Amino acid sequence: MSTSEMLTSGLKGRGFSVLHTYEDHLWRSGDKSSPPFIAPLTLDPPDVSEEKGSVQAGPALQDDMKRLTLEGKEEENGEDQQMCGEKTLPEASEDPGVRGLNPNPADSKTLQEQMDELLQQCFLHALKCRIKKTDLPLLTSTFLGSHVFSCCPEGRQLDIKKSSYKKLSKFLQQMQQEQIIQVKELSKGVESIVAVDWKHPRITSFVIPEPSPTSQTIQEGSREQPYHPPDIKPLYCVPASMSLLFQESGHKKGSILEGGEVRMIIINYAKKNDLVDADNKNLVHLDPILCDCILEKSEQHTVMKLPWDSLLTRCLEKLQPAYQVTFPGQEPIVKKGKICPIDITLAQRASNKKVTVVRNLEAYGLDPCTVAATLQQRCQASTTVAPAPGAKDSLQVQIQGNQVHHLGRLLLEEYQLPRKHIQGLEKAPKPGKKK
Repeated sequence: MSTSEMLTSGLKGRGFSVLHTYEDHLWRSGDKSSPPFIAPLTLDPPDVSEEKGSVQAGPALQDDMKRLTLEGKEEENGEDQQMCGEKTLPEASEDPGVRGLNPNPADSKTLQEQMDELLQQCFLHALKCRIKKTDLPLLTSTFLGSHVFSCCPEGRQLDIKKSSYKKLSKFLQQMQQEQIIQVKELSKGVESIVAVDWKHPRITSFVIPEPSPTSQTIQEGSREQPYHPPDIKPLYCVPASMSLLFQESGHKKGSILEGGEVRMIIINYAKKNDLVDADNKNLVHLDPILCDCILEKSEQHTVMKLPWDSLLTRCLEKLQPAYQVTFPGQEPIVKKGKICPIDITLAQRASNKKVTVVRNLEAYGLDPCTVAATLQQRCQASTTVAPAPGAKDSLQVQIQGNQVHHLGRLLLEEYQLPRKHIQGLEKAPKPGKKK
């Protein structure tokens, strides 16, 4: 019944009939759009004023309005609407929870406050509509890139650095303290959401914003925010054998340096100690420290000078490798050693059948389950996700048949990952010879 009919009937009897529900079979057969946003009654000033005028003659009916309840089982948003119905209009406008439902925030709010609200709105929207229990554990980078960003209203841009949290990990820690989610570091340096309390009041009372007409026409395949590859930067760690060379510049064993910093330190060291050849500026004399650091034992009595290029190349080769990974919206992660490339292999299974196996997706912020689902659709082949043998807390994706070609196109063209971080692309099936 309409609002006027509800008031006339004293807010008694059946108020609405359920035709279908969100995410039921009918919804899955359509465009899978989000439910429309319906503002609570107290947020509409003209209707409230009319209602107040209509109930002034009936005090009993006015009391019924204040005790607004719905018979039967309360829906997820019922509690939120009931709270709004029990408040007067000034109280509702002052309540921060109600104010958060207003699609047009007050101009008096700072940019940081607006970004905090937008981040929390997208976070709750993603948990309520996009994440299921079967999706857990879920990489925080995948949660941000594939779910939170895609819940951002059209025309607005979510930038965590402009919020008071500054980085995703700090925001998720706050949400964990509020007992909405549980975050764990399943593999070193990579955090995952392992549990969600979908009965938490902040999730159950969250009202899904009304999508714009244009966003409803987007095809299902383009709904999620595209994957953004991490920025991977090679670094160098000073070993004990080269600490004497770097101590003058204030660095010691274990210091992490970029390639440019290493070159500048070597150049300054050579100039400061007058090691540049007077006749040929392209040559550098090797003092005892440089000899010990970069020369092999068989060379220490035969090699007295080196060109700049050879000197710098040898120094970089003698340093221990390290790397820095920066995922979108997160703080950089520095690790020693070389980053493991995404490994693509072919294996033989029963009845001489081939399968394609891909490992180390997590190191690049890729969710193995998401990659498996995508490949299953594109290759029209069965896929499985299982623990990777010999790797702790790591998963591998197995696809039926030789699917290296499809996998290469997905990683290189769609995910925009550099070819140097993928090994095994040469195992793609060769095109057949034309007769």
